[in-house]
Amino acid sequence: YISTVRPCSNGEGVFFYPQSPKARSIVGKRYRTDYHFQPPKNWINGSMYYNGVYHEFYQYNPNGSYNPNISYNIVWGHSVSMDLINWINLEPAIEPDTPSDISGCWTGSATILSGDQPIIIYTGLLDIQKHQVQNIALPKNRSDPYLREWTKAHNNPVIQPVVPGLNSSQFRDPTTGWIGPDGLWRIAVGAELNGYSAALLYKSEDFLNWTRVEHPLYSSNSSNMWECLDFFAVLPGSGGGLDLSSAIPNGAKHVLKVSMNCTDDMYMIGVYDLKRDAFVPDTVLDDSRLWPRIDYGNFYASKSFFDSKHGRRIIWAWSSETDSSSDDVAKGWAGIHSIPRTIWLDSHGKQLLQWPVEEIESLRTNEINHQALELKKGDLFEIKGIETLQADVEIDFELTSINDADPFDPSWLFDTEKHCREAGASVHGGIGPFGFVILASDNMEEHTDVHFRVYKSQQNYMVLMCSDLRRSSLRPGLYTPAYGGFFEFDFEKERKISLRTLIDRSAVESFGGGGRVCIMARVYPVALVDDIGCAHMYAFNNGSATVIVPQLRAWSMRRAQASV
Repeated sequence: YISTVRPCSNGEGVFFYPQSPKARSIVGKRYRTDYHFQPPKNWINGSMYYNGVYHEFYQYNPNGSYNPNISYNIVWGHSVSMDLINWINLEPAIEPDTPSDISGCWTGSATILSGDQPIIIYTGLLDIQKHQVQNIALPKNRSDPYLREWTKAHNNPVIQPVVPGLNSSQFRDPTTGWIGPDGLWRIAVGAELNGYSAALLYKSEDFLNWTRVEHPLYSSNSSNMWECLDFFAVLPGSGGGLDLSSAIPNGAKHVLKVSMNCTDDMYMIGVYDLKRDAFVPDTVLDDSRLWPRIDYGNFYASKSFFDSKHGRRIIWAWSSETDSSSDDVAKGWAGIHSIPRTIWLDSHGKQLLQWPVEEIESLRTNEINHQALELKKGDLFEIKGIETLQADVEIDFELTSINDADPFDPSWLFDTEKHCREAGASVHGGIGPFGFVILASDNMEEHTDVHFRVYKSQQNYMVLMCSDLRRSSLRPGLYTPAYGGFFEFDFEKERKISLRTLIDRSAVESFGGGGRVCIMARVYPVALVDDIGCAHMYAFNNGSATVIVPQLRAWSMRRAQASV
């Protein structure tokens, strides 16, 4: 499976900090991540495992570190890896050089057909009005282990927006193919249909000639457009992945993931009704604010693929810069990818869980270990002995009592960011806030905190996880939200709440409750650029109830290898 993802425009800005050539070079180096995927320079925004090699395709602007949706010259960048961590950068795989994609090669996916044949289907832009069609590309030489060159089908475009009520400028991002009830291939394409969101369904015998199914795979009035669709099967309670080109076992669920509002990757769990040839969600929520998210932070246009080497499904996404467009030009690059994550369905069949791929642990070094820490109200325990700008930290928080939990208000689910702002780390609570303070300056003027609060609902307990960036930098003009998400907690079965945070200079990627809530964030501390003092890291508790840390493990992270 191959995927690419196409983000939305970040908008224009002015130089906030700094402007001198020397300072720009420092900014580019100090904020550039060391083990998150990003190309050597310019703007990116996308993977496949084929014959022993992972292929990463991504939206790339070869002409500068600004959004190519403005310049209409977007290409498919291409990198390869043996382990998802260390990458070799190659020449672009697909460029806009035919009438069916002359204004840009946008998002697409790939499928491995019978005979071990990879094939890409992607969106092409016909003109500056963004009229969109779907195209096919195949590897020129399958014996090349890196699949460097791709050839476009002679009958492109293979799918055109000839559907009544379809907005031709909102018709993109075909999914990976799967086998339908009649034995034919299926794909879904995101669209605006009669003002509603729709996953249009198409079928084909050979993946080159396509016919639209009269009804969509699924549609909703939740928004006017879904983009960067993903549709895949999962088995409840199994950490393994399922290959869509093979028979799906009994008891499996299907996931429809949609990207919307240029900010949110939401998903629905349900069944693929073979008789109706349609996706049927287990639960239909009219208000999309209540839909579960893949990630509650800076994580957009995610795509998953089946990793046949390890029998798992992997997902990752684009994480945009949250400084200005002018800062992007100053750095010489913009945009990174999240760490690749294994994704699976919990044993109840209700929630997706995610965890960094195990390969990332090969970069760990200089382990430190603390056990049986007691954090009372107001306690701050400094974590020393590792490189705090590049670290992997795992900590378990054990609740000594649940009696002090504050009552849960269901209205908070409609705007968790607002609640994280109102209930920040400095606001005392019953159980929590407790968690991490990271990338903290000597005087704490700059810091980012990732923390939990525990609430008592009518049926169970709810845990709020926040990643608060409001004091992450003294620089003006940055986007510094307080991201947040809730997950259920059964105190009778589990007393520990886990937190894992990957820190990579300007990237802070956190996984709470065993991967039930994930939050990707971008930060730009002044101290990181000016080299003022060092970045501190603390475990803390600011709640009334004492919290025990049975184990805290942390590692410095080495730089991943990248070859141009």
